[in-house]
Amino acid sequence: MSALLRRIPANIPKDIRKIRIENSHLTELPRGSFENVSALEYLWLNFNNITVMHIKSLEYLPALKELRLQGNKLSSVPWTAFQDTPALKILDLKHNRLDVLPEHALRYLPNLTYLDLSSNQLTIISRDVFYSWPVYQRSQRAEGQIEAISNAVLALHDNPWICDCRLRGFVQFIKSVGPPIILMNSYLTCSSPKFRAGKFFHEVELNSCMKPLTSALDTNLTVPVGLNITLTCFVQASPSPAVWWTYALKLLRAFNVSTEPINEETVRSELLIPAARPADAGNYTCTAANFLGNTSVAITLHVGVPWASTTPPDWAPIAPAEPGTHVEVRIAKQTVYGITLEWFAVAAAAAEPGETWYTLLVGRYDAAQKDTIYIGPGVNTYSVTDLLPATKYEVCVAVRNQAPRKGQCVVFVTGSDISQLEQREKLIHIVVIVCAMVLAVPAGMYACTAEARPGCLARCPGACPRRRRRGQAQAAGSKESTLDSLPAGSEDGLCRPEGGRGARQPLACEDPSKPRLPHRNSADLY
Repeated sequence: MSALLRRIPANIPKDIRKIRIENSHLTELPRGSFENVSALEYLWLNFNNITVMHIKSLEYLPALKELRLQGNKLSSVPWTAFQDTPALKILDLKHNRLDVLPEHALRYLPNLTYLDLSSNQLTIISRDVFYSWPVYQRSQRAEGQIEAISNAVLALHDNPWICDCRLRGFVQFIKSVGPPIILMNSYLTCSSPKFRAGKFFHEVELNSCMKPLTSALDTNLTVPVGLNITLTCFVQASPSPAVWWTYALKLLRAFNVSTEPINEETVRSELLIPAARPADAGNYTCTAANFLGNTSVAITLHVGVPWASTTPPDWAPIAPAEPGTHVEVRIAKQTVYGITLEWFAVAAAAAEPGETWYTLLVGRYDAAQKDTIYIGPGVNTYSVTDLLPATKYEVCVAVRNQAPRKGQCVVFVTGSDISQLEQREKLIHIVVIVCAMVLAVPAGMYACTAEARPGCLARCPGACPRRRRRGQAQAAGSKESTLDSLPAGSEDGLCRPEGGRGARQPLACEDPSKPRLPHRNSADLY
């Protein structure tokens, strides 16, 4: 007892009839562990750390009557090992980790009178395990006869039984079993599924197993852009199936999928697609599988487009705009990796600002097609990241079903020297070509060069004369075309104070006759 034994001692006397080694450190029973003690009748190895039992570990023990292995760590037992112990009457395996009982498990235990498998991890076993047990077979043959048959005690309680169709035969066996087989505890209880947890075997009626059958109420759906859509499929199966969704042969993320039982044999699986976009259109497949097979159903989703992806130069709305609805946009924050936009909707009297959906168009200024992003109600900021250096971008915000208007877009150019910008913890420097050209942003938003003091913001519109006289004919064109014709990073006509940074003179535009300051790639917003 409590000895530091790592293995069965090799010098046990040959005439020993009983061995008891408990609370020690035995971890396995190797082959021929007791080959020198063939007279052994009682072997107690309780409360060790035995995890492995060799198929020939009981070899040369024909007289063994009692084997107790309680409180070890056996997850499986080589049941054919009991061919070497035909006289075994008591087998105690409680408080182990057995999770499987194969069909032939009791076939080699013809004289067993006590079998304890309680407090293991058994979930599903077949009734054929007991139908092939010689003790049970003798009891069936002896029905109605005077032949005396010894009772056999069977302990199966405190296991996490899964009460579905796979356990149906075993539950029927437990309900019908009687002497000479006696259950130590006849109140076996279900652990799962949830709707049967805690119920006794005699309270449940289990159906036969069934391959999954999938269906959907509607297999062809059309929804408008920006609407939350839930795809639903129903599955009839027993036992309860595993259900998953795929789109374009890719497994969809589990946190957008919810599956719950409706009744004993039916489950409902739902896939949520928030703010549907045209890119979400296609075939979604709901697949269900259990041990009998799998089946699937496909649902086709069509997503309508509220307006064309390319916006006309004059920003003419494609859908009728709600009277009085307007969106004011500004750049709220510059980070190392991009900018953060913020907008405020001035809605019509009949509209609810808290229920307004927005559409963002993001892309290069000269791109014919920009990325479209749909924003739900209650959100009024968005961060634009992963921008290329020395590139002119345009970001527009509009109410859903409206095209962007003037004042709802921001045009900016990223700096060309990314390393310097990162060192200064600035990535986006808004370059405004001429003060008078800042027309794509709401009133009151201006940009000045890095040399300008904050006061430049207030005085810049009034202090800047019009464009230099050079190229007056070209300047007569539209404001949009003038902005398009300017290269990224140009500083022509930028407002700056005369006399350097610290001077407090009135602002004036750059004089081409004066020496130019060293070239700078960008200017700061505000």
